Amino acid sequence: MAKRRKLSNPLALTVMVLLAERSMHPYEIAQTLRRRGKEHSVKINFGSLYTVVQNLEKHGYVEVAGVQRQGNRPERTLYGLTEPGRAEMVDWLSDLLAAPAAEYPVFGTALSLLPVLPPEDVADLLETREAALELQSAALRGVLGRLTEKLPRVFVVETEYQLHMIDAQLEWIKKFRTELDEATISGIEEWKSFHETGEVPQDWQDLDEQEIVLDPERKT
Repeated sequence: MAKRRKLSNPLALTVMVLLAERSMHPYEIAQTLRRRGKEHSVKINFGSLYTVVQNLEKHGYVEVAGVQRQGNRPERTLYGLTEPGRAEMVDWLSDLLAAPAAEYPVFGTALSLLPVLPPEDVADLLETREAALELQSAALRGVLGRLTEKLPRVFVVETEYQLHMIDAQLEWIKKFRTELDEATISGIEEWKSFHETGEVPQDWQDLDEQEIVLDPERKT
């Protein structure tokens, strides 16, 4: 189970990882994130980056490491990672890699509710989603190609993972749409009947009388 932390914004972790390399000022942090294509894997609001750095400093994870002066430009405050910050960074990242988090992606939520729509409508909507994902996959594949020309693979594995997940979703949608089109998915007759008659099928009503335990650690 993921730990409760003083900061939970993944951008804060990303900043700490960059500062583990060298001291930087917030503008340099933003530029480095752009150069490495991290906006494709971390939700980055560059305008709030200064606030993230300030919060890290407040909790003792980063500290002022110096001031940078370049020509006539305004002075820029450099920030570096503290020892407590390094410990938090390692523990946080290790936790994210090792412990699967309970996440609730909105597409999964939509799938859990889809019987309220007619099967043919669901098939059409998934066809629209499939087309959009095809475009996303092609675009991300192009991004990955450009990144791998400039960066070692170790810096782009998250983009590889994103592409893999999009392609996996595409594969699942295509298979599920085929099942809908061929009416081979179990329960589809009741599903159709629900929309033809407006009455909840008895089989569905009977499901409410059952206790289905999905959590293996939960005792009945």
